[in-house]
Amino acid sequence: MAERKVLIIVGDATETVDTLYPYYRLIEGGYRPVVAAPEKRRYQMVLHEVKPGWTITKEWEGYSIEAEVAFKDIKPEEYVGIFFSGGRAPEYIREDEDLLRITRWFWEQGKPMASVCHGVEIPARAGIVKGLKMATVAKCKFDLEVCGGIYVNEPCVIDRNMVSGRTYHDSGHFVGPWIKMLDQVDSK
Repeated sequence: MAERKVLIIVGDATETVDTLYPYYRLIEGGYRPVVAAPEKRRYQMVLHEVKPGWTITKEWEGYSIEAEVAFKDIKPEEYVGIFFSGGRAPEYIREDEDLLRITRWFWEQGKPMASVCHGVEIPARAGIVKGLKMATVAKCKFDLEVCGGIYVNEPCVIDRNMVSGRTYHDSGHFVGPWIKMLDQVDSK
């Protein structure tokens, strides 16, 4: 049986739980998660939480993660799906032309895609969210809507081949349905 690879998109300041929860769930599901970033190297992840009494997100250093492949070297046809992790990374990597090309390819091919939190900034920048219902963290509602997407404040939103959640607190709601979508496509 061919190896079932799924891309996990990261950069420096990618949120740790946003990234590691789907990473390990993919392994449990029989997939090989492949961490992809602007270049092949180790990236620093972060932890995000709104502390009691705070009105903004506090950030701490989290674990680091090794990117196995650079965006420019990705052949999207080798992968069954793609995941856009959150954190601050999407704000910086969303201008990468290779990442935008890959994102559009997955959308056009109808391959399973998933996004959490700030991850929405990548498909929004790629121009694929017009008319698409998605969940994201409330502070990214504008990023989604200015690009034509429809914000839904739910723990799991599925619209066509995109599955999305608001934050890592929703992981138990949206990652499972995304993996089921991968299973359906992969069984064809």
